[in-house]
Parts: sequence; structure tokens; C-alpha cells
Amino acid sequence: MNAPSDATTLRTLWAGGPPVTSLGYGAMELRGGAEVHRRPRPLDRRIAHEVLATVLDEGITFIDTSIDYGLSEEIIGEAIAHRRDEYTLASKAGCPLEHRPDAPAGLLPHDYRPDHLRAGVEQSLKRLRTDRLDLLQVHGSPSTEVLETHGVLDTLTRLREEGKIRAFGISSNLPHLPDHLAVAEFQTYQLPYSPFERALEPFLPVAGGRSAGVIVRGGVAQGLNRPKPVADGTEIAPATVTLDDLADGDSVPGLLLRLQLDNPNITTVIAGSANPDHVRDNARAIRRGPLPTDVVAEAWRRIEAAGFVPGQA
Repeated sequence: MNAPSDATTLRTLWAGGPPVTSLGYGAMELRGGAEVHRRPRPLDRRIAHEVLATVLDEGITFIDTSIDYGLSEEIIGEAIAHRRDEYTLASKAGCPLEHRPDAPAGLLPHDYRPDHLRAGVEQSLKRLRTDRLDLLQVHGSPSTEVLETHGVLDTLTRLREEGKIRAFGISSNLPHLPDHLAVAEFQTYQLPYSPFERALEPFLPVAGGRSAGVIVRGGVAQGLNRPKPVADGTEIAPATVTLDDLADGDSVPGLLLRLQLDNPNITTVIAGSANPDHVRDNARAIRRGPLPTDVVAEAWRRIEAAGFVPGQA
């Protein structure tokens, strides 16, 4: 096998913005108990604090959260506000400010009116115990018509001018992603992507090519035993694709993280966990750098032979 090339783990989050580690932390797993977001995940506060301390101690410098993630913002504020200069902090815009256990299934109803966006930012700042959000992302992938109707870009621009946020982007998906990529004001795009979910892969160079940051969620392909659609219309579980022998001592999730380092259009991959050891494992894998060229080629060959191809949902 070829030796991996030297590569820094820092990438610029947006043009002129801060460098962040290519591994970020997704804080949805800190969302809390059964009373929030309809997806209970009870978590001892001491463990949650240990997880966040581990994130920073492992050198991870990008943390992504949301009002939609229940207690996540509050816990981040409790645990690491005193280390605020050690991380770049991102949250979301348009989310409902309070959660109800009887809320309907699916995406929670979002509100993109100026007063609601402002109220959300103020609430996030208070819960996170900070004076600014480094990045505010429009949540829910609304159409550009919705953005225009509510003057979302104007509101976000004013919030940036006031210093409450440093930059703004969007958490996007199909069918509206092509329109979102044409919005020059967006400085980052958060996209669902992994080697086993490649529907958006053709769009990655568009954002990367204009120096907008690309934040990948779902990049460690959680649920490897859950069947996913492939090119011939059938479904297979990603776990059936043999990759263990390529991992060189890493877990398969670690291999998948390193595989994505090979894509220069991806700025950071956010991986969430409520287990400090998993955070350490992910950080250890990333520190090993990009995979050898022949391993990258063989991994993609096996993944595509199984039917997981670019543009395939």
C-alpha cells in the first residue's frame, strides 16, 4: 500500500472564515429526555459534560447544534462556555422555540419570519452562554420562495452586521439544493452525505468551487445494518460491503471518516455521539490522515460494485 500523504486537519469553514478541524462534533445526541423532540435520549448531565470536554480535549474545533436538539444548547453552555475560544460554534435558524411531546411526526414546523429568527438567535445565545454564534444555518431546507417571502437573507445580514452571528448558511437537501447553491449570500451548506448515501455527491464541487464551506452530516453512515437503496432499485445494508480489511486498525466508521478526507470539497464531517470513547475513536482515526491512494480506490470500487453510486438516493 502507498504511504498516506501529509495533510492538515484544518480547513477554512467559509471564505475568510476560521479554520476548523475536518472532524466536527454534532450535538444532537445531547438532546435530552423524553419531553423534547419526540426522540427520547436520556443522558446523565455528567456524561454529557464529559463528552463535550472530550471533544475539546481531542482538538475538535467545530461544534454543530440546534434549537431543535432539545437540551443540547443548554448543555453546551453549561459544560464548555468557559472554553468558548477553543471552538467554532454553529446553530440553526427557523426552529420552533419550544418543543411539545405531542408534536406531529417529521420535521417540526419552522417559522422564517424576521421576529422569529431574531428570537431564536437571542434564545440560542442565552442557552449557549455566549455573545455570538460563529455560524447560523437556516434549518429545514425551505424553498427560495419562502426565503424571499420572509426576507430571510436581509434578516441574517442584519444579525451579522450587529455581531450576533459571524456568518450564515443553510442546512439543505433536495429538491431545493440547486436553488440554494445559486444564493451567493450563503457562506456554508450543511448536507446529508456518506459513501452509502451519495445523492448529493454531484453538488459538492459546486459549493466547494465558490469557497463556501461544506458541512457533512451523516458522514459516518450510522445504521450500517439498515438497508439503503442502490442503483438497481433494490436495498442492501451497507454492512454487507466488506471494508474491515481496508481499515488498517480503524473501525469501519473511522475508515469512512478518513475516506471523506480525500474530497477537497468537504470542509468538515460532523459526527455525534453520547459516548466519550466514540469521540476519541473518531478523533484518533482523523489524526491518521487521509487513506493511502490505493486503499481509497479499492474502498470506492467495493462501494460502487454494491450499487452505491453518485447521485443515487
